[in-house]
Amino acid sequence: MKESIEIYNSIASRKGQIAVLIDPDKCSDKTKLSELLKRAKFANVDFLFVGGSTVSQHDFIEAIEFIKQSSSIPLVIFPGASHQISNEADALLYLSLISGRNPDFLIGHHVQSAQEVFEMDIEVIPTAYILIDGGSTSSVAYVSQTTPIPSDHHSIIMNTAKAGVLQGKKLIYLDAGSGAKKPIPSQVISRLQELNKPVIVGGGIKTREKIESLKESGTNVIVIGNQLEENIEFLLEIEDYIKTTP
Repeated sequence: MKESIEIYNSIASRKGQIAVLIDPDKCSDKTKLSELLKRAKFANVDFLFVGGSTVSQHDFIEAIEFIKQSSSIPLVIFPGASHQISNEADALLYLSLISGRNPDFLIGHHVQSAQEVFEMDIEVIPTAYILIDGGSTSSVAYVSQTTPIPSDHHSIIMNTAKAGVLQGKKLIYLDAGSGAKKPIPSQVISRLQELNKPVIVGGGIKTREKIESLKESGTNVIVIGNQLEENIEFLLEIEDYIKTTP
């Protein structure tokens, strides 16, 4: 386990950064994945997040190796289970699903992978992972058998995030889930700023206007996944956003 905090410092350094989320379950077509990586580089995105709720170890490792060979963009693991770890990545978001009460996703998977992670030359970032209701049942909620927090229950979201900070988590990750019908409200992000921790937000982000709103609310990293699976040309809007945003 690396002692350096290079990726964490990058995440914390400024608001409105962009991460492209790649689900290895959907990457069997390497030509398509290669095109996504080329466009992501052209758009100058800040991070590549890799992981998924139902990914096999074989598919995960294969995707990580291919991405690392094909791209110089910082590669961060967004794990859905204990087997989704690799020395090839630059960092691992060590997620604890604190919005749920399933012990496997609070600590169980961590115990299973702890020895291997300790021996890896990878930056590990303790992350408070909080599911927010995005208007549809996400794969994360289904697999973890946990209930997302309603997006209008701001006090519950805040207290959950505060609990994560008190536990020593370095990042707060709010996720409405892949294919969410509605993204996380910007006012929720604004309230989180009082905790003075970097914030990552994903799920249901489909427009440049929402990206800009999340940036203005204080989001450090905005994660785009399902929208690019449906419309890879959205990276052109992201490229223009990055180019024209101070």
